[in-house]
Amino acid sequence: MQLVIGGAFSGKRKIVRKMGKSSWLSAYNRDPLSKWDSIWEKDSLLVLEGWETWVAHEIEKNEKLANIRLSIREFLQQMKREEKRRDSEIILIVLEVGRGIVPIEKRDRLLRDLLGWIAQDAVEIADEVHYVWNGLHQKLK
Repeated sequence: MQLVIGGAFSGKRKIVRKMGKSSWLSAYNRDPLSKWDSIWEKDSLLVLEGWETWVAHEIEKNEKLANIRLSIREFLQQMKREEKRRDSEIILIVLEVGRGIVPIEKRDRLLRDLLGWIAQDAVEIADEVHYVWNGLHQKLK
C-alpha cells in the first residue's frame, strides 16, 4: 500500500498515473468507497482518491468522529490484506488539509481534524508514503 499525500492541485494524480496500469475509484466522480471491488481490474493498481469527500459524507450522517476513524482504519487494514491476497497494490491519494489554517466553521474544523488523524493512520499502515508539492514528490517512508 502506498500513500500519496499533498495539497490541492499539487500533482498527486500525475505522479500516480506514472506508476502503471490502474483502476481508479474517485469520490470526485461520486464513486462510493464500497464499490472498490467492482472497480479493481486484474493486474492493475487500485487507486482510491477523494477521502475528504467520503469522510465529509460520514460526518454528515452524524457519526461520532472516533467511530468514523476506527471504521476507516479497519477498512485500510482490510485493503492491506486484500492487496496481499491479490498480489497487487493499492494507492491512496489523500489531500493534505492541515498546514496550520483553522477553518471558521465547526464542521470544517471537525473534517480537518479527522482527516489529519486518518492520514496518520494511513501513514502507519502504508508501506510507502510520498509527499507531493508543485509536481515534485519525495518519498518519506
